[in-house]
Amino acid sequence: MRRSQESAFREFAAARMGHLFRSACLLTSGDTYLAEDLVQETLGRMYVVWGRSSKLGNPAAYAQTVLVRVFLAHQRRRSSGERPSDEIPEVSETAAQGDASLRLMLLDALRKLPAKDRAVVVLRYWEDRSVTETADVLNVSSAAVRTRSTRALARLRAQLGDNIGEFAAH
Repeated sequence: MRRSQESAFREFAAARMGHLFRSACLLTSGDTYLAEDLVQETLGRMYVVWGRSSKLGNPAAYAQTVLVRVFLAHQRRRSSGERPSDEIPEVSETAAQGDASLRLMLLDALRKLPAKDRAVVVLRYWEDRSVTETADVLNVSSAAVRTRSTRALARLRAQLGDNIGEFAAH
């Protein structure tokens, strides 16, 4: 890779790393270690194709697509042998107040969704992507995205129930 391309990639990676990490944290339901691994894998794949301008019409969108696909591939492999838990670890009282409680509750609810549903929710509502864009990223039809969105939101509402109102009021 030429020096100018390499410096352009470094600038891109520095500018997008925070956003990629936040998206990865949502995809992994708060597993920051896995999120870091996903971002590193995403940036590694971006580096490989960085010189090919035809693939990178919009590098930021392409990076988000790569991130979601890396996440879904990881979910399919599950080679680590780790299994998600139904319970959140104990949290100190100071951390269990206000926004922190809401974040933990939402991350726990996201964790209980299947990986593809979680990806749809993150892309549609965190990344604010259209149904068509989400379908392109996930290689599914627009109808599948709408169906998954509806079902995932219904599951989230069922999990969060009336509790969400008391936290959102803070």
